[in-house]
Amino acid sequence: MAEENKTEEMQEEQQAAAIADEAASDMEALTKELEEIRAKLDQMTRFAAEAENSKKRMEREQEKLRKYAGETILRELLTTADNLDRALEQGKIEGGDSAQNLAAMLAGVELTKKGLDTMLERFEVTAVDSVGQPFDPDNMDALTMEASEEIPNNHVLREFAKGYMFKDRMLRHAQVVVSSGPAKNE
Repeated sequence: MAEENKTEEMQEEQQAAAIADEAASDMEALTKELEEIRAKLDQMTRFAAEAENSKKRMEREQEKLRKYAGETILRELLTTADNLDRALEQGKIEGGDSAQNLAAMLAGVELTKKGLDTMLERFEVTAVDSVGQPFDPDNMDALTMEASEEIPNNHVLREFAKGYMFKDRMLRHAQVVVSSGPAKNE
């Protein structure tokens, strides 16, 4: 019986050793799996941080673009301002014929206007002709109505301010006087 006990003890020890080996092996596998999960989590955290940084960088760039969107057109307008200053200086020249000074100033203003129109065309801003056209409340603001023998009823008689389109969008409505048709004699 002592031998049977020893055999049973040996079997129990072998089973315990096998269970311990299996537990150690399972522990190693779990430890390795945990390390892989931690590595993936670190990678995901870095990816999320990179994505957030990219988002913030794009927002900063968009804000910068919005902030300075008009810079190009404003730079172009500076030339027009310079030309107007030169035209005004021409009109202030003392001595000489004042009619000649006025004519030179008018010529300078006309050249400046042509330059401004050219610059606006480069930026796809176009003037809208409205005189003689039917009144369009979507593109025109009627300031008043006047009788006219030449211009039909509900057509634009004259403009106080031109309307302008920017690409396919109305930038500014024309400010117009609308014809009420021929005057009625009573």
